[in-house]
Amino acid sequence: MSKPTLLVLAAGMASRYGSLKQVDSFGPHGETIIDYSIYDAIKSGFGKVVFLIRKEFETIMREKFDEKLKGKIEVDYAFQDFDLRKFGVDRDIVREKPWGTAHAVMSAKDNIHEPFCVINADDFYGTDAFQKMGLFLTTEVSDTHMSLIGFKVGNTMSDYGYVSRGVCEVTPEGNMASVKERTNIYYVDDETTKHKKIVYEEDGVQYNLNADSRVSMNFWGFTPKVFEVALDMFPAFVEENSENLKAEFFIPSVPDYMVRHGLADFKVIPTSAKWFGVTYKEDKPIVQESISRLIENGTYPEKLF
Repeated sequence: MSKPTLLVLAAGMASRYGSLKQVDSFGPHGETIIDYSIYDAIKSGFGKVVFLIRKEFETIMREKFDEKLKGKIEVDYAFQDFDLRKFGVDRDIVREKPWGTAHAVMSAKDNIHEPFCVINADDFYGTDAFQKMGLFLTTEVSDTHMSLIGFKVGNTMSDYGYVSRGVCEVTPEGNMASVKERTNIYYVDDETTKHKKIVYEEDGVQYNLNADSRVSMNFWGFTPKVFEVALDMFPAFVEENSENLKAEFFIPSVPDYMVRHGLADFKVIPTSAKWFGVTYKEDKPIVQESISRLIENGTYPEKLF
């Protein structure tokens, strides 16, 4: 079996962060969060990294990554744009916001022909997650058996505002029964316990969310079969949402569809790792401090590449 590929979703404009966080420095020698993910991926047996970006990011991304990764892992680029015709939609829809993370994944369909893992550029997942995913993609994966890394939602929160997570229902066998993208998860004060609790908001109503609930952090293990399914789903999504300029075709909708229609099962690979990432500018010093601790305990070398 060929080595798996790492697909890094790095096309976002980082509106809540205020700058291009994909290339922001967090490590002691200017390392980005992506650098740590690629370092873990290489150690876990991945053979290629594909950056999914906007075309206007290409120069800065190549300057940041091409030279340092030369000879260490194959590097490729795919581009997310607004041309819907290559995805089976025979008309143009004018909008400023991209069509979402599943559309981003589809944009890499011509670059990936082997089992692959999808991650966000601005999320720090940790060594354990990459080792488990690398093992799955080289020993278990098939067109009818795919996976995701399941984090506890309580280990994935930001103290500075809301986050988006794919909230999973998990069967007793450890497979995903369903997944629903929740785009507004945050802390509130619990007047009964005097502690913070986690809620998500939908249509203006708050719902409690157990801190141990497994969530997707867009860390999925796929085969190229997922491109075929997403391409089948996308035209209908566009037609249903052509007037909603904020509608997004999220990754979790594709695995959820595949499970509901018996096309594949998705193993929820549990990790107790504490995620950290940069949704807000205030998150940056926390991420830097967390990386410093991981360097001090020997998880990462001081200089990655």
